Amino acid sequence: MAKVIEGLYYSESHEYVKVEGDFGFIGISDYAQHALGNVVYVDMPDVDDEVEAGEDFGAVESVKAASDLISPVSGTVVEVNEALDDKPELLNEDPYENWIIKVELTDKTELDALMDAAAYEAFCAK
Repeated sequence: MAKVIEGLYYSESHEYVKVEGDFGFIGISDYAQHALGNVVYVDMPDVDDEVEAGEDFGAVESVKAASDLISPVSGTVVEVNEALDDKPELLNEDPYENWIIKVELTDKTELDALMDAAAYEAFCAK
């Protein structure tokens, strides 16, 4: 069973958001990294890029497939996880510690459309 963390918000496309104040850390869930297999490359936006809820902001490539990253929230990218440039496999090791981008949230009400841990576990079990 994939690990699901309480207190995060999850999307149906298997991204999560960890909210700290006005910022959201966006990454892929444990379920997603298991489905992808060994991650070999992460395509990330640049700092100051805008991301929109429901829109692509990059991609994760594994030995099996490439998968678009869909932003669960809207905001401005304030930081990218540069460690993933050299070690994309960090997403396999611990996807919750190794977020992909940090955004300044533009509309916190978007979080209401996302799943909590219990709802996401049920969604993944389907």
